Amino acid sequence: MARQLRDETKPIALACGLLEDSGRALFLARRSQDGKELLELPCARVFPGDDPMSKATGAFKAQAGIDAHSAGVALESRYNTGSRKKKHFVPVLVFRMQAKDRNARPSSEFSGFRWLPLGEAKKLRLARNAEWLNSI
Repeated sequence: MARQLRDETKPIALACGLLEDSGRALFLARRSQDGKELLELPCARVFPGDDPMSKATGAFKAQAGIDAHSAGVALESRYNTGSRKKKHFVPVLVFRMQAKDRNARPSSEFSGFRWLPLGEAKKLRLARNAEWLNSI
């Protein structure tokens, strides 16, 4: 019974929002403990019973401060929700977001934002929940 409860609290996916403008995507920036900038897309973990599209849309609004709606899945990958030693991979669903107002107002957990082509972002330091970008 305890094992079953633990499994139900594990995420079953990671839902992210991708807003593009002129070949560039909106990335949120945060500072690591050593002061370096880490980039990530607005995202949320999806648990059993959650709607991934709703989670991505909600995370986009809460984290980037942009009221957007999803235009479908743009990318798929996989994400390690476990540790580096004990891996537990779940699907990543990246939803293409559309918004009239593209002025980001990141929440306080982020230090800012950057508009970057995906290929350029992969060359920079990514937050743990964005490391899956390296596989696409």
